[in-house]
Amino acid sequence: MNSRPPLIIDVHGHYTTAPQALEDWRKRQIAGIQDPALMPKAADLQISDDELRETIESNQLAKMRERGSDLTIFSPRASFMAHHIGDFQVSSTWAAICNELCYRVSQLFPEYFIGAAMLPQSPGVDPTTCVAEIDKCVNEYGMVGINLNPDPSGGHWTSPPLTDRHWYPIYEKMVEHNIPAMVHVSTSCNACFHTTGAHYINADTTAIMQLIQGDLFKDFPTLKFVIPHGGGAAPYHWGRYRGLAQEMKKPLLSEHLLNNVFFDTCVYHQPGIDLLTRVIPVDNILFASEMIGAVRGIDPETGHHYDDTKRYVLATPNLSDEERFKVFEGTARRVFPRLDAALKQKGL
Repeated sequence: MNSRPPLIIDVHGHYTTAPQALEDWRKRQIAGIQDPALMPKAADLQISDDELRETIESNQLAKMRERGSDLTIFSPRASFMAHHIGDFQVSSTWAAICNELCYRVSQLFPEYFIGAAMLPQSPGVDPTTCVAEIDKCVNEYGMVGINLNPDPSGGHWTSPPLTDRHWYPIYEKMVEHNIPAMVHVSTSCNACFHTTGAHYINADTTAIMQLIQGDLFKDFPTLKFVIPHGGGAAPYHWGRYRGLAQEMKKPLLSEHLLNNVFFDTCVYHQPGIDLLTRVIPVDNILFASEMIGAVRGIDPETGHHYDDTKRYVLATPNLSDEERFKVFEGTARRVFPRLDAALKQKGL
Protein backbone atom coordinates (compact mmCIF):
# COMPACT_ATOMS: atom_id res chain seq x y z
CA MET A 1 0.00 0.00 0.00
CA ASN A 2 1.11 3.59 -0.60
CA SER A 3 1.90 5.54 2.53
CA ARG A 4 0.31 8.79 1.33
CA PRO A 5 -2.87 9.79 -0.46
CA PRO A 6 -2.54 9.98 -4.25
CA LEU A 7 -1.95 13.15 -6.15
CA ILE A 8 -5.09 13.75 -8.18
CA ILE A 9 -3.68 14.19 -11.70
CA ASP A 10 -6.22 15.16 -14.36
CA VAL A 11 -4.72 14.15 -17.71
CA HIS A 12 -7.39 15.85 -19.83
CA GLY A 13 -7.74 19.61 -19.45
CA HIS A 14 -8.29 22.22 -22.15
CA TYR A 15 -8.05 26.00 -22.05
CA THR A 16 -11.74 26.46 -22.77
CA THR A 17 -11.88 29.75 -20.86
CA ALA A 18 -9.18 31.67 -22.72
CA PRO A 19 -9.69 35.45 -22.96
CA GLN A 20 -12.12 36.67 -25.62
CA ALA A 21 -9.21 38.30 -27.44
CA LEU A 22 -8.05 34.86 -28.57
CA GLU A 23 -11.35 34.05 -30.30
CA ASP A 24 -11.50 37.55 -31.80
CA TRP A 25 -7.99 37.11 -33.25
CA ARG A 26 -8.99 33.73 -34.69
CA LYS A 27 -12.03 35.25 -36.40
CA ARG A 28 -9.75 37.80 -38.01
CA GLN A 29 -7.40 35.05 -39.12
CA ILE A 30 -10.26 33.11 -40.71
CA ALA A 31 -11.45 36.27 -42.48
CA GLY A 32 -7.89 36.74 -43.73
CA ILE A 33 -8.00 33.41 -45.55
CA GLN A 34 -10.39 34.98 -48.07
CA ASP A 35 -8.95 38.50 -47.92
CA PRO A 36 -5.22 38.56 -47.14
CA ALA A 37 -5.47 42.25 -46.29
CA LEU A 38 -7.42 41.25 -43.18
CA MET A 39 -4.93 38.62 -41.97
CA PRO A 40 -3.63 39.57 -38.52
CA LYS A 41 -0.09 39.07 -37.30
CA ALA A 42 0.58 36.86 -34.30
CA ALA A 43 1.98 39.93 -32.55
CA ASP A 44 -1.41 41.64 -32.88
CA LEU A 45 -2.74 39.36 -30.13
CA GLN A 46 -2.02 41.00 -26.79
CA ILE A 47 -3.09 39.11 -23.64
CA SER A 48 -1.62 40.10 -20.30
CA ASP A 49 -0.62 37.77 -17.48
CA ASP A 50 -3.35 39.33 -15.35
CA GLU A 51 -5.94 38.40 -17.97
CA LEU A 52 -4.67 34.82 -18.00
CA ARG A 53 -4.72 34.66 -14.21
CA GLU A 54 -8.30 35.90 -14.09
CA THR A 55 -9.58 33.30 -16.56
CA ILE A 56 -7.84 30.45 -14.70
CA GLU A 57 -8.40 31.48 -11.08
CA SER A 58 -12.14 31.94 -11.51
CA ASN A 59 -12.63 28.83 -13.61
CA GLN A 60 -10.32 25.80 -13.81
CA LEU A 61 -8.37 26.52 -10.63
CA ALA A 62 -11.52 27.27 -8.65
CA LYS A 63 -13.01 23.94 -9.75
CA MET A 64 -9.79 22.06 -8.99
CA ARG A 65 -9.77 23.43 -5.45
CA GLU A 66 -13.47 22.77 -4.99
CA ARG A 67 -13.26 19.18 -6.23
CA GLY A 68 -9.89 18.31 -4.77
CA SER A 69 -7.61 17.78 -7.76
CA ASP A 70 -3.93 18.68 -7.69
CA LEU A 71 -2.55 18.94 -11.22
CA THR A 72 -3.99 19.23 -14.72
CA ILE A 73 -2.31 18.39 -18.01
CA PHE A 74 -3.44 21.46 -19.93
CA SER A 75 -3.75 21.80 -23.69
CA PRO A 76 -5.46 24.19 -26.11
CA ARG A 77 -9.21 23.98 -26.52
CA ALA A 78 -9.91 20.95 -28.70
CA SER A 79 -12.84 22.39 -30.63
CA PHE A 80 -10.73 25.46 -31.46
CA MET A 81 -8.00 23.41 -33.18
CA ALA A 82 -10.18 23.25 -36.32
CA HIS A 83 -7.45 21.88 -38.53
CA HIS A 84 -9.80 21.86 -41.52
CA ILE A 85 -9.74 25.68 -41.66
CA GLY A 86 -7.15 27.23 -43.96
CA ASP A 87 -3.82 25.74 -44.92
CA PHE A 88 -0.74 24.61 -43.00
CA GLN A 89 0.46 28.19 -42.46
CA VAL A 90 -2.87 29.10 -40.86
CA SER A 91 -2.75 26.03 -38.61
CA SER A 92 0.91 26.55 -37.77
CA THR A 93 0.37 30.13 -36.62
CA TRP A 94 -2.75 29.21 -34.69
CA ALA A 95 -1.15 26.21 -32.96
CA ALA A 96 1.87 28.27 -31.92
CA ILE A 97 -0.35 30.95 -30.37
CA CYS A 98 -2.54 28.47 -28.49
CA ASN A 99 0.39 26.42 -27.24
CA GLU A 100 2.18 29.51 -25.99
CA LEU A 101 -0.89 30.53 -23.97
CA CYS A 102 -1.01 27.12 -22.30
CA TYR A 103 2.71 27.39 -21.57
CA ARG A 104 2.16 30.79 -19.98
CA VAL A 105 -0.61 29.34 -17.80
CA SER A 106 1.77 26.58 -16.70
CA GLN A 107 4.35 29.23 -15.79
CA LEU A 108 1.86 31.35 -13.87
CA PHE A 109 0.48 28.32 -11.98
CA PRO A 110 3.31 25.77 -12.01
CA GLU A 111 1.91 23.78 -9.08
CA TYR A 112 -1.41 23.21 -10.84
CA PHE A 113 -0.85 23.03 -14.61
CA ILE A 114 1.61 21.43 -17.01
CA GLY A 115 1.26 21.71 -20.77
CA ALA A 116 0.38 19.42 -23.65
CA ALA A 117 0.55 20.64 -27.24
CA MET A 118 -1.85 20.85 -30.13
CA LEU A 119 -0.27 20.19 -33.51
CA PRO A 120 -0.33 22.35 -36.66
CA GLN A 121 -2.09 19.66 -38.66
CA SER A 122 -3.76 20.38 -41.99
CA PRO A 123 -5.68 18.03 -44.33
CA GLY A 124 -3.45 16.40 -46.91
CA VAL A 125 -0.26 17.87 -45.46
CA ASP A 126 2.68 15.65 -44.52
CA PRO A 127 2.74 15.23 -40.70
CA THR A 128 6.49 15.90 -40.82
CA THR A 129 5.45 19.56 -40.76
CA CYS A 130 4.34 19.04 -37.12
CA VAL A 131 7.79 18.04 -35.91
CA ALA A 132 9.14 21.55 -35.29
CA GLU A 133 6.17 22.45 -33.05
CA ILE A 134 6.57 19.22 -31.08
CA ASP A 135 10.28 19.95 -30.56
CA LYS A 136 9.57 23.50 -29.42
CA CYS A 137 6.79 22.54 -27.04
CA VAL A 138 8.81 19.76 -25.41
CA ASN A 139 12.24 21.40 -25.36
CA GLU A 140 11.29 25.03 -24.67
CA TYR A 141 7.89 24.79 -22.97
CA GLY A 142 8.42 21.59 -20.99
CA MET A 143 5.21 20.06 -22.31
CA VAL A 144 4.62 16.41 -21.48
CA GLY A 145 2.34 15.20 -24.30
CA ILE A 146 0.57 16.08 -27.52
CA ASN A 147 -2.96 15.95 -28.88
CA LEU A 148 -3.11 14.09 -32.19
CA ASN A 149 -6.11 14.67 -34.46
CA PRO A 150 -6.75 11.50 -36.52
CA ASP A 151 -9.16 13.46 -38.75
CA PRO A 152 -7.85 16.93 -39.66
CA SER A 153 -10.62 17.18 -42.26
CA GLY A 154 -13.18 17.79 -39.51
CA GLY A 155 -15.58 14.89 -39.91
CA HIS A 156 -14.87 13.67 -43.43
CA TRP A 157 -12.06 11.24 -42.53
CA THR A 158 -9.75 11.87 -45.47
CA SER A 159 -6.54 10.87 -43.65
CA PRO A 160 -5.13 7.34 -43.59
CA PRO A 161 -5.68 5.17 -40.50
CA LEU A 162 -3.48 5.80 -37.48
CA THR A 163 -1.56 2.63 -38.30
CA ASP A 164 -0.45 3.97 -41.70
CA ARG A 165 3.15 5.07 -42.29
CA HIS A 166 1.70 8.52 -43.05
CA TRP A 167 1.78 9.17 -39.29
CA TYR A 168 5.23 7.74 -38.59
CA PRO A 169 7.09 11.11 -38.45
CA ILE A 170 4.95 12.05 -35.45
CA TYR A 171 5.39 8.64 -33.82
CA GLU A 172 9.15 8.78 -34.27
CA LYS A 173 9.19 12.16 -32.54
CA MET A 174 6.96 10.86 -29.73
CA VAL A 175 9.38 8.00 -29.12
CA GLU A 176 12.37 10.34 -29.23
CA HIS A 177 10.85 12.65 -26.62
CA ASN A 178 9.17 9.86 -24.63
CA ILE A 179 5.74 11.51 -24.76
CA PRO A 180 2.27 10.04 -25.32
CA ALA A 181 -0.45 11.37 -27.60
CA MET A 182 -4.06 11.85 -26.69
CA VAL A 183 -6.05 10.95 -29.81
CA HIS A 184 -8.44 13.89 -29.96
CA VAL A 185 -10.42 15.24 -32.90
CA SER A 186 -11.62 18.83 -33.19
CA THR A 187 -14.74 20.57 -34.44
CA SER A 188 -16.91 18.66 -36.86
CA CYS A 189 -17.77 20.53 -40.04
CA ASN A 190 -20.02 17.64 -41.11
CA ALA A 191 -23.64 18.27 -40.13
CA CYS A 192 -24.14 14.53 -39.63
CA PHE A 193 -21.81 14.53 -36.63
CA HIS A 194 -22.39 16.72 -33.59
CA THR A 195 -18.91 17.76 -32.44
CA THR A 196 -18.90 16.59 -28.82
CA GLY A 197 -21.86 14.18 -28.82
CA ALA A 198 -20.96 12.18 -31.93
CA HIS A 199 -17.69 13.17 -33.63
CA TYR A 200 -15.56 12.91 -30.47
CA ILE A 201 -16.99 9.55 -29.47
CA ASN A 202 -16.85 8.27 -33.06
CA ALA A 203 -13.17 9.18 -33.24
CA ASP A 204 -12.31 7.46 -29.96
CA THR A 205 -14.04 4.29 -31.11
CA THR A 206 -12.54 4.51 -34.60
CA ALA A 207 -9.02 4.88 -33.20
CA ILE A 208 -9.42 1.70 -31.16
CA MET A 209 -10.60 -0.26 -34.20
CA GLN A 210 -7.81 1.08 -36.41
CA LEU A 211 -5.23 0.02 -33.84
CA ILE A 212 -6.80 -3.44 -33.62
CA GLN A 213 -6.70 -3.84 -37.41
CA GLY A 214 -3.04 -2.86 -37.71
CA ASP A 215 0.23 -3.87 -36.11
CA LEU A 216 1.56 -0.43 -35.25
CA PHE A 217 3.12 -1.43 -31.95
CA LYS A 218 5.41 -3.95 -33.63
CA ASP A 219 7.15 -0.95 -35.19
CA PHE A 220 6.79 1.26 -32.10
CA PRO A 221 6.71 -0.97 -29.01
CA THR A 222 7.01 1.98 -26.58
CA LEU A 223 4.44 4.24 -28.26
CA LYS A 224 1.58 5.30 -25.97
CA PHE A 225 -1.87 6.63 -26.82
CA VAL A 226 -4.54 7.94 -24.50
CA ILE A 227 -8.03 7.41 -25.90
CA PRO A 228 -10.22 10.07 -24.27
CA HIS A 229 -13.85 10.14 -23.19
CA GLY A 230 -13.53 6.69 -21.66
CA GLY A 231 -12.49 5.14 -24.97
CA GLY A 232 -15.70 6.05 -26.80
CA ALA A 233 -17.88 3.00 -27.30
CA ALA A 234 -15.02 0.51 -26.99
CA PRO A 235 -15.38 -0.53 -23.32
CA TYR A 236 -19.14 -0.96 -23.73
CA HIS A 237 -18.51 -3.24 -26.74
CA TRP A 238 -15.28 -4.84 -25.53
CA GLY A 239 -16.57 -8.30 -26.41
CA ARG A 240 -17.15 -7.18 -29.99
CA TYR A 241 -13.58 -5.92 -30.27
CA ARG A 242 -12.09 -9.01 -28.68
CA GLY A 243 -14.13 -11.10 -31.10
CA LEU A 244 -13.14 -9.07 -34.15
CA ALA A 245 -9.47 -9.26 -33.18
CA GLN A 246 -9.82 -13.00 -32.82
CA GLU A 247 -11.37 -13.32 -36.29
CA MET A 248 -8.49 -11.24 -37.69
CA LYS A 249 -6.02 -13.66 -36.10
CA LYS A 250 -4.62 -10.88 -33.93
CA PRO A 251 -3.18 -11.53 -30.47
CA LEU A 252 -5.37 -11.09 -27.42
CA LEU A 253 -6.15 -7.42 -26.86
CA SER A 254 -4.23 -7.56 -23.59
CA GLU A 255 -1.10 -8.13 -25.72
CA HIS A 256 -2.12 -6.39 -28.95
CA LEU A 257 -3.30 -3.08 -27.45
CA LEU A 258 -3.07 -2.74 -23.72
CA ASN A 259 0.68 -2.27 -23.38
CA ASN A 260 0.26 0.91 -25.41
CA VAL A 261 -3.34 2.15 -25.21
CA PHE A 262 -4.94 3.86 -22.22
CA PHE A 263 -8.41 5.17 -21.42
CA ASP A 264 -9.36 8.27 -19.45
CA THR A 265 -12.30 8.73 -17.08
CA CYS A 266 -14.15 11.49 -18.95
CA VAL A 267 -17.36 9.49 -18.56
CA TYR A 268 -20.07 11.55 -16.97
CA HIS A 269 -22.16 9.22 -14.88
CA GLN A 270 -21.56 6.55 -12.25
CA PRO A 271 -22.74 3.56 -14.32
CA GLY A 272 -20.29 4.53 -17.06
CA ILE A 273 -17.31 4.62 -14.70
CA ASP A 274 -18.50 1.37 -13.11
CA LEU A 275 -18.49 -0.28 -16.54
CA LEU A 276 -15.10 1.20 -17.50
CA THR A 277 -13.47 -0.01 -14.29
CA ARG A 278 -15.03 -3.45 -14.61
CA VAL A 279 -14.08 -4.04 -18.25
CA ILE A 280 -10.75 -2.26 -18.73
CA PRO A 281 -7.74 -3.29 -16.59
CA VAL A 282 -6.96 -0.73 -13.90
CA ASP A 283 -3.42 -0.29 -15.24
CA ASN A 284 -4.93 1.19 -18.40
CA ILE A 285 -7.19 3.80 -16.77
CA LEU A 286 -6.17 7.43 -16.19
CA PHE A 287 -8.12 9.97 -14.17
CA ALA A 288 -9.50 12.87 -16.21
CA SER A 289 -12.45 15.23 -16.15
CA GLU A 290 -12.19 17.65 -19.11
CA MET A 291 -13.97 20.02 -16.76
CA ILE A 292 -15.44 23.22 -18.12
CA GLY A 293 -15.61 21.29 -21.37
CA ALA A 294 -18.24 19.49 -23.39
CA VAL A 295 -20.71 18.90 -20.53
CA ARG A 296 -20.77 21.69 -17.98
CA GLY A 297 -24.19 21.34 -16.37
CA ILE A 298 -25.44 19.83 -13.14
CA ASP A 299 -26.96 16.35 -13.22
CA PRO A 300 -30.49 16.62 -11.77
CA GLU A 301 -30.26 13.00 -10.62
CA THR A 302 -27.27 13.71 -8.37
CA GLY A 303 -27.13 17.46 -7.82
CA HIS A 304 -23.47 17.46 -8.88
CA HIS A 305 -21.74 18.54 -12.07
CA TYR A 306 -21.62 15.81 -14.71
CA ASP A 307 -17.87 16.40 -15.18
CA ASP A 308 -17.02 15.99 -11.47
CA THR A 309 -15.56 12.59 -12.31
CA LYS A 310 -13.52 12.21 -9.12
CA ARG A 311 -16.78 11.38 -7.34
CA TYR A 312 -17.41 8.43 -9.65
CA VAL A 313 -13.90 7.03 -9.26
CA LEU A 314 -14.16 7.26 -5.47
CA ALA A 315 -17.63 5.70 -5.43
CA THR A 316 -17.14 2.75 -7.77
CA PRO A 317 -17.06 -0.60 -5.98
CA ASN A 318 -14.69 -1.99 -8.61
CA LEU A 319 -11.49 -0.36 -7.30
CA SER A 320 -9.48 -0.90 -4.14
CA ASP A 321 -7.61 1.99 -2.54
CA GLU A 322 -4.39 0.74 -4.16
CA GLU A 323 -6.11 0.65 -7.55
CA ARG A 324 -7.50 4.15 -7.06
CA PHE A 325 -3.93 5.30 -6.41
CA LYS A 326 -3.01 3.98 -9.85
CA VAL A 327 -5.98 5.71 -11.52
CA PHE A 328 -5.37 9.06 -9.81
CA GLU A 329 -1.57 9.18 -9.96
CA GLY A 330 0.47 6.06 -10.61
CA THR A 331 -0.54 5.31 -14.19
CA ALA A 332 -0.31 8.96 -15.24
CA ARG A 333 3.29 9.05 -14.07
CA ARG A 334 4.00 5.89 -16.07
CA VAL A 335 2.26 7.04 -19.27
CA PHE A 336 3.66 10.59 -19.07
CA PRO A 337 7.34 10.07 -18.13
CA ARG A 338 8.11 13.77 -18.50
CA LEU A 339 5.35 14.55 -16.03
CA ASP A 340 6.87 12.02 -13.62
CA ALA A 341 10.28 13.67 -14.00
CA ALA A 342 8.81 17.13 -13.36
CA LEU A 343 7.07 15.91 -10.22
CA LYS A 344 10.24 14.23 -8.96
CA GLN A 345 12.11 17.51 -9.43
CA LYS A 346 9.60 19.03 -7.02
CA GLY A 347 10.13 16.23 -4.54
CA LEU A 348 6.76 14.61 -5.32
